[in-house]
Amino acid sequence: MTYLYNIGSYFLMIAEMFRKPTKWSVMRTLIFKDINDLIIGSLGIIAFISFFVGGVITIQTALNIDNPLIPKYLVGFATRQSVILEFAPTFTSIIMAGKVGSFITSSIGTMRVTEQIDALEVMGINSLNYLVFPKTIALMLYPFAIAIGMFLGILGGMAACVFGGYTSLENYILGLQTDFDTFHVIYSFIKTFVFAFVLATIPSFHGFYMKGGALEVGKASTTSFVWTSVVIILLNYILTGMLLG
Repeated sequence: MTYLYNIGSYFLMIAEMFRKPTKWSVMRTLIFKDINDLIIGSLGIIAFISFFVGGVITIQTALNIDNPLIPKYLVGFATRQSVILEFAPTFTSIIMAGKVGSFITSSIGTMRVTEQIDALEVMGINSLNYLVFPKTIALMLYPFAIAIGMFLGILGGMAACVFGGYTSLENYILGLQTDFDTFHVIYSFIKTFVFAFVLATIPSFHGFYMKGGALEVGKASTTSFVWTSVVIILLNYILTGMLLG
């Protein structure tokens, strides 16, 4: 019953988030601050991981193609498909559940512990709209970060090909261009928008409704990471079946 109660509370929180909006002059400042904290602050780790994982995918693919009948351009093809379809939108989102999700839960949870949320409500401010809505809007730019991750993942694969000598640059580029389906990119961005909403709301839920002190803030951050990751994986399965099945 606890799970059903939390699921119901989560959807009620989302509905409440859109009521009694904060005035735009204040909201605009909050949105820009959250864009800086959640998106721009995450570009470094996304770029680092994307580049080197793209290189690893290329190396592993090249080393497993030992049949001379298999064309070498499949290295670029496999790298492109892996990065665009799964790694960039899904794997990166799970990493962001740890970085961004923990940040959101701990920041809102600390406000709950120090009674800052109570102070907002005493002043007649819709605390959910004030705290959660700017983060949701800011994370709608998350596909921009994922697009950078896609580019750097493919670039990392290209660097691995050139400096590792696994295949020629021409074959790698030919593989990138072979059987390219634009809908695969659209599918990835659709997933990314859904994951961005999950990344904003589930950690906010665990931070907003937590009870206790500083120790409970840490526990809430861990719980939010686990459940955000679980929901992302489940939604990935559902969306893949719906859009590509």
